[in-house]
Parts: sequence; C-alpha cells; structure tokens
Amino acid sequence: QVQLVESGGGLVQPGGSLGLTCVGSGYIFGHYARSWFRQAPGKDREWVAFIYFTGGPVNYGDSVKGRYAIYKDDTKQTLYLKMNDLKPEDTAMYYCHVQVDRVDYWGQGTQVSVSS
Repeated sequence: QVQLVESGGGLVQPGGSLGLTCVGSGYIFGHYARSWFRQAPGKDREWVAFIYFTGGPVNYGDSVKGRYAIYKDDTKQTLYLKMNDLKPEDTAMYYCHVQVDRVDYWGQGTQVSVSS
C-alpha cells in the first residue's frame, strides 16, 4: 500500500532554515506529481508547494514563494522541502501528499515551530 513518511521538522528561530523529507513507498514514485501542505492549529490545511512528476514545473503558495523550494529524488523515492527565512506564521504541521489512482494519500506529518 501507499505510504508516506515525513521527517525533518523541529524548532527554529525566525530567519532560520529547515529541510523536510518525505519518503514514499507502495507506488511508482516518479510517475506522480507531489505536493506539500501544512496545517496550523485552528486553521484549514493549506497548500504550500507542488512539483510535477517530471520534476518541473514547480509552484508555490504566495505565503512561501521565494523562501521555500520543493524538489525530489526519484532514485531515493524522496520528496524534499527546503525552507528558508522562516517566520512565526510558518509554524504548522507539514504533510506531503500524493494522489494515486484518484485516491489522496498523506503522511503522518512533521511539526515545524518557528519561535524565538
């Protein structure tokens, strides 16, 4: 079955950087577009970044554009999210996502907290 496992979250000071990873299994990793989402307490889940199955194009939500970078390594079945210049409002649980055969799959999430 499809499984997604995120890691790399943590506590960081404003202006700092973090890198998230999401390892996928149970499907042909390189054949599907991938996304990152996040959800802050009391808020709806928000789309953050998207990468087409070929590795490009990529798209970002307005709130992270210019600060985040999404990329992947099909040989390692891993999706990445590099986050720079983090702000307190970036604090959220971050999830990777894939849709396979019209079914949405999510990882368990990894917590990112930005605070001084």
